Amino acid sequence: MGASIEAEGLGKRFGGVRALESVTLNVEPGTVLGLLGPNGAGKTTVVRVLATLLRPDHGNARVAGHDVVTEPDAVRRAIGLAGQYAGIDANLTGEENLRLVARLLELDRRTARARVGELLERFDLTGAGRRPARTYSGGMRRRLDLAAALVNSPAVLFLDEPTTGLDPRSRLTLWGAVEDLVVGGTTVLLTTQYLEEADRLAHRIAVIDHGAVIAEGTGAELKARHAPTRLVFELTGPQEVSAALGALAGITGAVSAPVVTGARVELAVAGDGDRALAAATARLARAGIEPLAVRARAPSLDDVFLSVTGSPAAGDLVTDVVDGTAA
Repeated sequence: MGASIEAEGLGKRFGGVRALESVTLNVEPGTVLGLLGPNGAGKTTVVRVLATLLRPDHGNARVAGHDVVTEPDAVRRAIGLAGQYAGIDANLTGEENLRLVARLLELDRRTARARVGELLERFDLTGAGRRPARTYSGGMRRRLDLAAALVNSPAVLFLDEPTTGLDPRSRLTLWGAVEDLVVGGTTVLLTTQYLEEADRLAHRIAVIDHGAVIAEGTGAELKARHAPTRLVFELTGPQEVSAALGALAGITGAVSAPVVTGARVELAVAGDGDRALAAATARLARAGIEPLAVRARAPSLDDVFLSVTGSPAAGDLVTDVVDGTAA
């Protein structure tokens, strides 16, 4: 079986602004690709091209085996899309919203009725199904929005910043729903600025910046490739800090000068963090230094993001000035 999402050399410009430049992606069936990037990097533009809402200027892409340019209707029948804001009618009930989607998808009445009931139950909305959506909490609206994206049982699901603005409990609930879908064989492309979300849900991660993919791999691969382990030594005071800096000078694997914060010395090292910690501790011991505490802090996706983009990840939603949608 081929990839569920294949994109090669996708490019898109809006006037004189380059939104995408030669983006290539490959997502295997039943997996999650997390698409990360700074604000305005082009994440939403990628989703809109793959979902046939925008036509690429160059390159090609296939979703669920169908070309996004020459077979847009077939692509639309195979996908679900949930954007950054709940795309539901607040004046309709939850049940009516899902029935409307089913009607637009031309499902017969019996199939639609069964599917609506199944989705309301799946997302714990049965009790609220006959209430207007305007009475729903933010978390309930997001669950209803995801349910609407699943009415056609899509093979491929696009989630564009799906948990923006949700409280931690609602976010966990939505994460669980996505994990269940993937277990059932659904392929997911997820854009997010919450690195914890990508770390938990994504089998592979692609980092996009200025419209181009600048890093790709599993979370573990990206951490090993782009982010060092940090050795932290808690010392007794300025005199011991000074002695520790001398002892650690020139240590193998260090990727930058030690950082001193009060009585703490932090050293970034490449390679095996445990081995580097043992070597550093031995150096300190030979210098007669006994730290109050020693630890190795494994790299995180935050470290990767900072390393490859040059800026920390922002957890808040902002507007993409390129195409008028969230980045």
